Amino acid sequence: MKFGDRRDAVKVRDIDGMHKIMVYLKPHRCDSDVYINQKLDVTELVKFYEKNKSKYEGLTYYHLFMTLISKTIYNKPLLNRFIANKTFYDRKDVSIGYVAKVNYNDDSKELLSIINIDKDDNLESIKNKVISSVEKIRNNKQSGANDVISIVGKMPKCIISLVVHIVKFLDRHDLLPKSIINDNLYYSTLIVSNLGSIKSGAIYHNLTDFGTSSIMVTIGEIKKKKVLMEDGSEEIRYLCEFGINIDERIDDGVYFIKAIKLMQDILNEPECLERSVNEKVRETTKFKY
Repeated sequence: MKFGDRRDAVKVRDIDGMHKIMVYLKPHRCDSDVYINQKLDVTELVKFYEKNKSKYEGLTYYHLFMTLISKTIYNKPLLNRFIANKTFYDRKDVSIGYVAKVNYNDDSKELLSIINIDKDDNLESIKNKVISSVEKIRNNKQSGANDVISIVGKMPKCIISLVVHIVKFLDRHDLLPKSIINDNLYYSTLIVSNLGSIKSGAIYHNLTDFGTSSIMVTIGEIKKKKVLMEDGSEEIRYLCEFGINIDERIDDGVYFIKAIKLMQDILNEPECLERSVNEKVRETTKFKY
């Protein structure tokens, strides 16, 4: 590990002047997020799911979307970049964080979880990782960040304020113990929320200055819609809305849009989700909608 590197990331040492200045003009992640709303055509994904749901035991659309996102990140590695203490870093690993409820009661606890994605992972292995993680949550087995949050949350307000102030200082300087970082979705590549599972549309969710996560994605409900095709004909297609918040400082808008187009390329050929997430995907998509 070179001087300036973090435990979880490597310092980027070839940043251009514009991006270096930007972190001083916009020092906070929560002030630098841009909002991207995109309806993606998931017709082929729906067909793939119906054809393969018996092949993959317990398969859900959430597993498919998690694999889609993982493959996109491996193909667009700058999405795995973050800024901490005005310094650019490339994360060493790919991970996806999410919040899960123990059950759907109004007073049910919410627990943090992270899925680490290896370069050789595919739909099958990611599905198994998600199922294992969710079972742990459903069994109410807390660990890592969840334990720390439970303890601090019971303290008096004045103590909580002091603890949070210290934690945020340690966070900026990569000094937090693993007990706080472990299972903490704010230290993941990307945070995802599958709102389609509760029949909701996508929303925009703010980023935070705590941790290192630069992207937040919400996934809406899959819906049928009549679509005007390029040849002028109309077809009934399955569309899914994605609401994306991203720290604009990590790269430029063209890169972000290309990443979304790449997601559509993958959705047009969902069979590639069965192969390794680090497999290169050919970029061909032109947006129709």
